[in-house]
Amino acid sequence: MTQALETHIHDDDREGLNWARITGISMALAVHVGALLLLLAPLAAPPSEKAKEETTIVNIVRPPPPPPPPPPPPPEEPKPQPVRQLSPPQPTPLPPPPEQPPIEVEDPSPVDLPPVPPSPPAPPRPSETIAGSIDPSSQRMNPPDYPAAAVRAGVTGTVVLLVDIDAQGNVVNVRVEKSSRNRDLDRAAQDAPRKKKWRFNPAKENGNPVPSTVRVPVVFNL
Repeated sequence: MTQALETHIHDDDREGLNWARITGISMALAVHVGALLLLLAPLAAPPSEKAKEETTIVNIVRPPPPPPPPPPPPPEEPKPQPVRQLSPPQPTPLPPPPEQPPIEVEDPSPVDLPPVPPSPPAPPRPSETIAGSIDPSSQRMNPPDYPAAAVRAGVTGTVVLLVDIDAQGNVVNVRVEKSSRNRDLDRAAQDAPRKKKWRFNPAKENGNPVPSTVRVPVVFNL
């Protein structure tokens, strides 16, 4: 029999833990513990009727507000003061002013003014012979330099020059007759006749070339 018992124990070791048995035992213990806790819990005592009967409702009545104070009596009007009538003061008579002797006024004598000298006659204007001409091909093939600042700003305009030339057509002087209202354009136009070596045709009198002035418009257009 001892061998049979040892064989049964060895069989249980080989089978391992019986989880179904462990689960059942745990549930049984939990049920017993819960029942024990329910028995130990104190029961709440029902409210006593005596306490309900002793409850009293008290209404607090606030006293009425005090009446407002009576208005102050109106102030007494001041009695008018009696008006005394005063007689206006009598003016003191002033003594008559002393008599002043009459002042004799002499008639003003005419003042001799020096005669105004006549204004000098205006000097005669120098005669300008604007009869020369510019070689169109010379101006077209050698246009003036367009200022870079004016190009960036998009400035355009027309400058009218008066070019003084000698009898051989050489440039003697360049003036601006009509400005383009741009300093860079005026300067570029004024430098062009000499810088670009424009050719001019002098005017002629009796078939002979003479010094003259040529009017040259210079157009700057982008």
